[in-house]
Amino acid sequence: MTEQEAAARISELSARIHHLNYQYYQNSHSEVSDYEFDMLLEELNNLETQFAHLRLPNSPTQRVGGSVTKSFPTVVHKYPMLSLGNTYSEEDLREFHNRVQKVLEGDYEYVCEQKFDGVAISLTYRNGELVRGVTRGDGTRGDDITANVRTIKTIPLKLHGQDFPEEFEVRGEVFMPFSVFEALNAEREDIGEMLLANPRNAASGTLKLQDSGQVARRKLSCYAYGFLSTPMAFETHAEALAALKKWGFNVSDTYQKCSTLEEVLTYIKLWETKRFELPIATDGIVIKVNSFNQQEELGYTAKSPRWAIAYKYKAMSAATRLLNIQYQVGRTGAVTPVALLQPVQLAGTTVKRASLHNANEILRLDIHTGDVVYVEKGGEIIPKITGVDKSQRLPESQPVQYLDTCPACGTPLVRTEGEAHHYCPNEKGCPPQIKGKLEHFISRHAMNIMSLGEGKIDLLFEKGLVTTPDHFYDLTHEKLFGLSKDYVDEKTGKIRTISFGQKTVDNILAAIQKSKEAPFDRVLFALGIRFVGSTVARKLVQHISSIEALKQASYEDLIGVPEIGDRIALSILAWFADPDNQAILKRLQEVGLQFSQEKATAHITQSDKLAGLTFVISGVFEQHSREELQDLITANGGKMVSSISKKLSYLVAGDKMGPAKLEKANELGIKIISETELLTLIGH
Repeated sequence: MTEQEAAARISELSARIHHLNYQYYQNSHSEVSDYEFDMLLEELNNLETQFAHLRLPNSPTQRVGGSVTKSFPTVVHKYPMLSLGNTYSEEDLREFHNRVQKVLEGDYEYVCEQKFDGVAISLTYRNGELVRGVTRGDGTRGDDITANVRTIKTIPLKLHGQDFPEEFEVRGEVFMPFSVFEALNAEREDIGEMLLANPRNAASGTLKLQDSGQVARRKLSCYAYGFLSTPMAFETHAEALAALKKWGFNVSDTYQKCSTLEEVLTYIKLWETKRFELPIATDGIVIKVNSFNQQEELGYTAKSPRWAIAYKYKAMSAATRLLNIQYQVGRTGAVTPVALLQPVQLAGTTVKRASLHNANEILRLDIHTGDVVYVEKGGEIIPKITGVDKSQRLPESQPVQYLDTCPACGTPLVRTEGEAHHYCPNEKGCPPQIKGKLEHFISRHAMNIMSLGEGKIDLLFEKGLVTTPDHFYDLTHEKLFGLSKDYVDEKTGKIRTISFGQKTVDNILAAIQKSKEAPFDRVLFALGIRFVGSTVARKLVQHISSIEALKQASYEDLIGVPEIGDRIALSILAWFADPDNQAILKRLQEVGLQFSQEKATAHITQSDKLAGLTFVISGVFEQHSREELQDLITANGGKMVSSISKKLSYLVAGDKMGPAKLEKANELGIKIISETELLTLIGH
């Protein structure tokens, strides 16, 4: 491949992977299988290795891991939490083995472990007691979630015995067992909440909850799989695992020492199907050199250790017949097709439904009525259709035609240019949209009226008690007590009952009253203005501090707010121009919801506390905008510079900071500080 061809392919691959990442993280949509994604990333990485000078600053290969959340204190890892290189082939494993063999002299062995599909955690112990639990974050810094970690019963708070170092770290995987996940989803279904997608997402979301009591009720668990100390207290990884188990840690007994590569391959083959007997999802095997001295001898790349590799199993796939397509309508009017399938066994479960995403996906797959389709399950509750077996297509079958009208209210569907979904425009008369908006209003990150849920909303809507959000505040004991409704549980086929007894009514009315204390940004989010999510609502409130000011804001005023673009601004203007919305807003103001808050300001004071120091700011911050932080720095004698060099004093890092800046700062040994640490330097 010529340099020109390589440059073109690198550009093409980068654009494709960026797009796939956006679809997955922003739209919860996987366009390709995990295997296809990894193959694209591997091809890009190989090209960038061969043509290093063509590597783009924002290449997808430079991503180390996830971003740091704002809700918990941020800490720097004493030992970086690096990612592992992935492979799907025996050939790659043999190449890894050959590389190890070339470096190491004498005998060596491997330890094979399950690659658990959970959330990586770093646990610090001092004098035999847990002192800190930190998420992986971006690999260099993570979130301090110690209060939540303490609720996990399989993580010891105090160790057994006395033969442990004064201070050490344990690496582990926090997970939600299948049994707990299924029970939690059954409970959420009972109260009408949206079902959680998969155990990994459930575990990740649980660890970010502010209320540790809620975390405790989720019954998370943890497998310990790594040990770190200075100096190292053991000679081998297997010895460390045995010690962790002895001290009280939950160590999976599925690991195995292997003296040869053939033993490794035998272990991989054994667990390809046996892994489905475990209480947690796994997607592969981690192979590590056992000796810690030999690990140090092999060393590290910038992102991963050379002494370990992850072998990933290809996603499980099965063929079955498409019986029908069901169309679901969301609160924004988006219509989502779901395939109803002839039941088929896949990855240890019976699959009856699969996601089809949108009309484009149906067209791309060229699906016909009655087709035999390939279904893949990569850990999601609803698997996805990845292809069609056209050799089994029925002669009389016809291509699936996407709906022209709403399945709920019969209104002709519309499709905005540039968007993938079809929409029902009847937002004020379409029952699923009306109920969806009510469910959004009471949701946890909005008004947090958690005593209500989808099932209860259905009943209130059917009785005509609640059709717009302001109606919640008209509910009384007399209106609620004694209401009941029978419904058929889709999973079991049994008839179940929703009823409003004394305790239920008391809880609902108390939660409604409590919701009046919700701050302005959550109330604004609860209104359900299209494109105004919780982050956008916070941004708006920081710059436009009352509902009256927001009602009067012009298009120019709105786009002047950081991160508010044309689409959001026009949506806000349209919402406030609607007479029905104006009436709802007036009623919500009358019942006492919070529609103003003091505007956040930097309160800049002059000093020379930062004299002689230089700063670069990157990312999004919780307390101040970047402009406000820049003003604070310069007002207190500091100097802003545009790039990272050896002369830089501090990199002020926020959420969603560019990975290239983080990597360069680490390479040069630049001190990385948070917004809070900067304010401490100034004396705020």
